[in-house]
Formats: sequence, C-alpha cells, structure tokens
Amino acid sequence: MGDMGKKWALVAGGGGFIGSHLCDRLLDLGYSVVAVDNFITGSWDNVAHLAGDERFQLEEMDAVNVGDLAQRFDLVFHLASPASPIYYIKYPIETLHSGSSVTEALLEFARRDGARFIVASTSEIYGDPLEHPQKESYWGNVSSIGPRSVYDEAKRYAEALTMAFHRSFGVNTGIVRIFNTYGPRMGCEDGRVIPAFIGAALADTPVPLHGDGLQTRSFCYVDDLVEGLLSMAFSEEHGPINLGNDSERTLLSLVEDIIVLTDSASSIEYLPRPVDDPQRRRPDLSLARRLLDWGPKVSFEDGLDTTIRWYAEQRASGSSEEVEPAIRKSLFPGRKFPAFSTPHQGG
Repeated sequence: MGDMGKKWALVAGGGGFIGSHLCDRLLDLGYSVVAVDNFITGSWDNVAHLAGDERFQLEEMDAVNVGDLAQRFDLVFHLASPASPIYYIKYPIETLHSGSSVTEALLEFARRDGARFIVASTSEIYGDPLEHPQKESYWGNVSSIGPRSVYDEAKRYAEALTMAFHRSFGVNTGIVRIFNTYGPRMGCEDGRVIPAFIGAALADTPVPLHGDGLQTRSFCYVDDLVEGLLSMAFSEEHGPINLGNDSERTLLSLVEDIIVLTDSASSIEYLPRPVDDPQRRRPDLSLARRLLDWGPKVSFEDGLDTTIRWYAEQRASGSSEEVEPAIRKSLFPGRKFPAFSTPHQGG
C-alpha cells in the first residue's frame, strides 16, 4: 500500500492497543490522523511518540461527540471500546455505550463526510462456539445476560447498526471480527492472557491459569491485524470478515512456552475458570484470504519474542503506566484536556 496522499483518517479509540498501532500505519501511508479517546482504558504512553508529528492530532473526548470536529474525513475507524474482560466487566455501561451511542455517532459522522467506515467487532460474537473453526456465517452461542454479555451484545448491536446505516443510507461500511490479538502496548495490567502470563513470568511469580489450560485460543500479532484492518478499509467489502490467526494452541502450552522464553522460575497457579469462558476459539480465514488477499505473516514465535522483549523493557525502565497530566500538555501543546478519573492502560 503506497502513499495515499493528503487524506484524513479518524481513529476512535486511537489511544488503545490496536488503535495506536493503526495510527502509526496510517501516518506511514501519508494520512493526516485524528485520534479520539476518552482514556478510560487507553494509554497516553501509546501515542506519546506521535506528539511531534504535525499530521497527528489527539482529542481527549467521548467519541459520541465527534460531530464537534471540523475536519472532513476519508476513513473512520471505530475501535473505541474496553476490550479486556477486566475492563468491560468494570465498565459495563461504558462498554454498552461504545457499541450503541458511539457507533451511531460515528456512523452519522461517516455519513456526513461520505467516508469509508470500519467497525472493529469481535470473535466474542460467536460466544462459546459450537462450530469450529468459526465462519462468519455462524450466528454464535452467546448469553445475553452473563457477565461477558455487555461486550458481546454491544458488538452485536454495533454490527446491526452498521448494516442498518449501510442499507438505509448507503454508508460505505465494513465490519471486521477481530480474534485474539497481542503485541507491544497491550497494557501490563490489561488482564488478557499474554500480558498476564508474561508479567508473572518476568516477575518469577506464579503464572495464573484459569481452568485446566486445555481451552484454546488463536493469537494474531498486532502488525498483522492492523494490515487486515487496512486491507478491509481499502476494499469494497462490507463483511463481516474475520481477522486473526488460525494457528490454534492451548493456554497451557502458551504458559509453558512463556516460562521457557523468559527463563522464569515461575510455577503455574491453577484458578477457577471464568463464567462463559469459550472452550475453543479459532477463526476461519477463508473470506479474508479470498476477498482481501490478507492473511497473517508474523510467526507466533517471532511475535511472542518481540512482545516479551517489550514487556521486559517496560519492567526494566520502571516506566509509569500513564503519562502524567502535566506532561500531556507539554506533549500536545494547545490541547484542552478535560478532567477524567485516573485512566487505566489497555484499550
């Protein structure tokens, strides 16, 4: 993908794990980028390195208020949502808000500008799946009232709303269903398995494994995932299309690999398995390969090695989990930042 010229992209959730990497790639492609984030789960650290780039603009706001932005956009990406069980269970109303009101506001915004709109849905759409691997045609096995339901149902509603805007108003929309993603900038306290396992292993403390470890996941490195998002954005497809890695592994084997790669003295601490935790998770990538000419390229070994080194560097540097408010203003002069409660890293 070459230089796209003087074009504008909006990334809602641009301070998050995936969102910040997407901002980097869009800038690489020549876009001017506006990142919107309320930093409930995003991190200032994720975008601090972009402070000197005049093509990058950061707005600390609830993405429901994007109509206040004066620019006209070519691309609108909706990645604004808590994405870790720790955070969407802690912030259930905010999670439902991100799937409903925020999705509608961003769709109206894309409609105003005639922009291509991409919503980041999730493999959680499939719930604890009875089909394996999961195709986009599978309707899922989801509890609407369980503790994880706020995330699952928010994403399901976001998909329905996105298709309604496409059918009713002709908005150029695309839906991607993102499977487990990992890499640098996933918050150390995020709670998902890779940061939890690596953090414990580096500290030589027991690695928390919920259940017997025989449940499976399929992990996609963040660089591959971002290329999938861009492939969808630059296509004419409406989706939904799965994005992820179809290499499946047990959580027990993941723990064992991390303990070896970190040369850790950690043991494994077996804990109760969460309610509605899926037993198996693996994407069918046939549509992505056929319609987007996209598939994951980074091997799990290479991606995991890079990720471990990033966490080790964070631990060695003793860097704070969050850029202090006074430093925010020096990084982004002229920005007016509203007061928020202390945010958490993640996104």
